[in-house]
Amino acid sequence: MNLFEYISDRASKLWLEAYLHTSMVVQCTVLAAILGVLIGIAVYRSPVGSAVATALASTILTVPSFALLGLLIPISGLGPTTAVIALVLYGLLPIVRNTIVGLDGVDPAVTDAARGIGMSRFGVLTRVELRLAWPAILAGMRVATQMLMGIAVISAYAKGPGFGAEVFSGLTNAGSTNSLNQAVTGTAGVVILALLLDGVYVLIKRFTVSRGVRG
Repeated sequence: MNLFEYISDRASKLWLEAYLHTSMVVQCTVLAAILGVLIGIAVYRSPVGSAVATALASTILTVPSFALLGLLIPISGLGPTTAVIALVLYGLLPIVRNTIVGLDGVDPAVTDAARGIGMSRFGVLTRVELRLAWPAILAGMRVATQMLMGIAVISAYAKGPGFGAEVFSGLTNAGSTNSLNQAVTGTAGVVILALLLDGVYVLIKRFTVSRGVRG
């Protein structure tokens, strides 16, 4: 069976895997963004705190995917929960780092002016600083999403959903009739989804960042 026949015969299953893969990556990116932005807000005014937060997030990223999943499986078991925890942890670094950089890069004159017209500290943060830092935060989310698209394949080791199952089946059954078709289909599917999501980020940036800031 050639590749096109394989894809045609399993179209409904592949569409489901594509949906599950995309859904997991998007949800994990959102969770990582919420957590990462909160961490960034908590530490960006402290050089020591910023360095510690960035170092811890970097340390997580240095742990091999299989090793982290192996550590999580005894705690959260096989299935989507373990995959989600791993992906959220891996997605933190670019978001935390970019949040800190974005907030730290806000011109103090702008925040002083905001306070001068009576804004509260919370108002300055939410209505001025975070808005100005948004392009950097969005860039961090974009990087995190591309990273997680690939790492999500490894999550099939913990019975995570998505194209990872296709890739792992192909590698596990190497030499069988459809093993190459499975591996190629899963890999190509991830690449296509990554490109599509990257295009979505381009649109989000276009509609949420002013032309002057996009520069």
